[in-house]
Amino acid sequence: MSVSESFGPAMSVAARCVRLREKAADAASLAPAIERLTLKRGCAGDVLIEVRAAAVNPSDVKAATGLMPYAVFPRTPGRDFAGRVIDGPAAWIGRDVFGSSGDLGIRRDGTHASHLVVEAGALVEKPAGISWEEAAGIGVPFVTATEGLRRAGMPVPGEVVLVMGVNGKVGQAATQIATWRGARVIGVVRKNEPYAGHASAAVDVIDASAIDVAARVRELTDGKGADIVFNTVGDPYFQAAHKSLALRGRQILIAAVDRIVQFNILEFYRGQHTYVGIDTLAFSSVATGDVLRELGPGFADGHLRPFPINPAAVYPLQQAKAAYLGVADSSRDRVILRPV
Repeated sequence: MSVSESFGPAMSVAARCVRLREKAADAASLAPAIERLTLKRGCAGDVLIEVRAAAVNPSDVKAATGLMPYAVFPRTPGRDFAGRVIDGPAAWIGRDVFGSSGDLGIRRDGTHASHLVVEAGALVEKPAGISWEEAAGIGVPFVTATEGLRRAGMPVPGEVVLVMGVNGKVGQAATQIATWRGARVIGVVRKNEPYAGHASAAVDVIDASAIDVAARVRELTDGKGADIVFNTVGDPYFQAAHKSLALRGRQILIAAVDRIVQFNILEFYRGQHTYVGIDTLAFSSVATGDVLRELGPGFADGHLRPFPINPAAVYPLQQAKAAYLGVADSSRDRVILRPV
């Protein structure tokens, strides 16, 4: 008996997909095209989704410009999605869902399309009060923030979390989660500006262009330092983060500009510090779904909120290149593709 026969006939759709035939030298050289591809479920555990919105992440553009050598071409980019299940196990058909993945759009075709086939275990039910675009924007930033804090030890009331790059999307997600958990958050920005996101408590902000970050952290914490540093930027803030850590503090790292940093081993072991590296590209769709489901209570009770979506940052599939260029230019908006 074949796989298709074992779970009955699968619906087949002619999906409109953004396709990149090969990697480009840079974002300006990207040449996405819209192609029709036939999609259908491959096994009983799969679902076919009509995609209503899909986010564009920096990793989508990095993969397309050759910075991820394991990315497979030709391919359809995209890791985050929101949509409606139109085929699959009976319990899922007609349900509104969202999700994300480390392999979609990287090692297999992704979400920048009108339809998507993914495992049912990857799905998270979309809250009724969240729009398609907002749901599509949750994925990668909140998964990265959650996994970083989980690996470092989820913050508890009384702990201090220092977020380097607090106004970035991962920084905002980490701030939401940390304040939801009752921790105090101190944010670092590269210029004089307030915290731009949602939080369940006040966020102290340090302007790194005007003040010594570590000295200010010590001042704000009566000399103790930060229990957790979530460094979303990497090496430009590595030394400031290191010097801001409390005894037994943990630094989370998710990015790098230059890969090599000076490392004071004596201060590291005398401070009993822990460094945690996070790479959500190693996560399967199902593993990512497990992480997102942990956040469900927070979104349900309002402690967590999706990122606001600027209508000017929502593009049809035909304008995928403009969306990719916006992300490559470090747009502060959550950039979204909307197939329909």
